[in-house]
Amino acid sequence: MTYNDGFQPLLHGARLCPECGSDHLVMDYEVAEMVCKSCGLVLSDEMTDKGPEWRAFDKEQVDKRRRVGDPVTFTIHDKGLSTTIDTRNKDAYGKTVPYERRAQIHRMRKWQRRSRVSDTLERNLAIALSSMSKTCSTIRLPKSILETASIIYRKALERRLIRGRSIQGVAAASIYMACRKCEVARTLDEIAYAMSIDKKVVGRCYRFMVKELREVVPLSSPSYYVSRLSNHLGISGRAETIAINILNTAKKEMLTHGKAPLGIAAAAMYIASIIVNDPRTQREIAEVVGITEVTIRNRYKDLVKHLDITINI
Repeated sequence: MTYNDGFQPLLHGARLCPECGSDHLVMDYEVAEMVCKSCGLVLSDEMTDKGPEWRAFDKEQVDKRRRVGDPVTFTIHDKGLSTTIDTRNKDAYGKTVPYERRAQIHRMRKWQRRSRVSDTLERNLAIALSSMSKTCSTIRLPKSILETASIIYRKALERRLIRGRSIQGVAAASIYMACRKCEVARTLDEIAYAMSIDKKVVGRCYRFMVKELREVVPLSSPSYYVSRLSNHLGISGRAETIAINILNTAKKEMLTHGKAPLGIAAAAMYIASIIVNDPRTQREIAEVVGITEVTIRNRYKDLVKHLDITINI
């Protein structure tokens, strides 16, 4: 079956190029064309502009002219769908509200804020999401991590896994699980320290949630921590590349199994710093990573012995 516009349909609504049969189609919104990435055939030159019909040159004009609210987000307990009364004492026309009406607006603002949290579950969710947002901002995690952690916490709340456990502990475990799923290098100690909670509590909550939610959480790779280590130590990019190659070889040789990712990454960075003639001591690396020098020394001996690496110290 072929449509009149020259597109050949695929499963789930995808389309093929009628010239080469490729499905790599590119939408060029600047010239309003759809182009095949493989052969360069222009499939359509009459695209509909789905953007706003107005133009804006600064944030003030954008806020003034747009007629929709913020997108739905899981980081707010009501997903951002409720109305919020602005804290600025301005009316719809931008005029200052008279003093005699400010007390009334303050009461309206207070009751509107209370009405957004109707029961204990929503109150629990509001407290947890607020704490998670502050923690992600403190340790500089991207918004995608906060969104993923919020979804994980909502699942735990729906299955009543929060009962009998600390809200902070489950929230920290959700952030750590989101970091593992999105392959972002953050340790359990960092998250526990940012939320001012014992890491043992976070670890227990994390293991319980993985078991009950049946989430597939990938193992932390030592390669995730190499960039952070090189930035903190001020080592060149060549050393970072060498450390990643060492870790990839060690993974193929099954040397990383059962070992802490931070320890392996620190040992690889220690070896790489010596190779590029910009050595760092084991104590320097241990202080940055937050592990003992003995751990780095043991991992260093394993890598040098099994990978046949010659180090001239």
